Amino acid sequence: MSTSSSSAPLAVPDRTAVSTIPSVSELYDFTGKVAVVTGGSRGLGREMVRALAAQGADVVIVSRKLDSCEELAREIEANTGRQAMPYACHVGRWEELDGLVDAVYERFGKVDVLINNAGMSPLYESLEDVSEKLFDAVLNINLKGPFRLAVLVASRMVKAGGGVIINVSSTGSIRNAPQIVPYAAAKAGLNSLTEGLAQAYGPTVRVNTLMSGPFLTDVSRHWDLESNWAVSQTSTVLKRIATPEEVIGAALFLAGPASSYTSGVALRVDGGII
Repeated sequence: MSTSSSSAPLAVPDRTAVSTIPSVSELYDFTGKVAVVTGGSRGLGREMVRALAAQGADVVIVSRKLDSCEELAREIEANTGRQAMPYACHVGRWEELDGLVDAVYERFGKVDVLINNAGMSPLYESLEDVSEKLFDAVLNINLKGPFRLAVLVASRMVKAGGGVIINVSSTGSIRNAPQIVPYAAAKAGLNSLTEGLAQAYGPTVRVNTLMSGPFLTDVSRHWDLESNWAVSQTSTVLKRIATPEEVIGAALFLAGPASSYTSGVALRVDGGII
């Protein structure tokens, strides 16, 4: 039996010419791009904002506190010459997200990169003490908000011909613990959300998860650092807690052309949890 088909053969791009091989600088060049980072005024978000601007992107810094966004925006513009737009928004409140998206498109006309980084993991004495208000607040900012914002932006990205969305999750989503049950459940939902959005808006829009482990940010001031450091010695391959700037490589990889064939996946940046 013949196996021939009347269908035209697949067009395979010519990768033999040296000129088709991008340089490392090209793979991490964000010149002319616009990146929106929620929770962008502090912690990992701040480092991602700084890195994207340093690589040529104009940035939108989103946080509940406008003064923090404005302070970082001034720093970015002074140090990089890029445009930095501060915007106050509670990501967990759906009614505020349309205004955020409209404001960004009114100023820049596009969004090339959206990083859903805003999150919260409030402390509680015991699981019995977790109130409905606390539980809802955790889900709103870690899951519901990222869903709504991603959908609003992705639909416009499709019309524009492309874009990238990064959902910042946590290794708690795959290694739950009594101290973080609502947060871990929300982040597990975010992992699943990434896969669904990647399918819904692909191939035009790429959607991935950056799954972070413990980082020494301002949030870590509330930790028992001695205990956490001791745990990291036995629970991670690298036997330490990360510094904030160590998120930059993974963030730039997922945000740009270096990850052009990567979508719907979770990239762990956690020191190799065991």
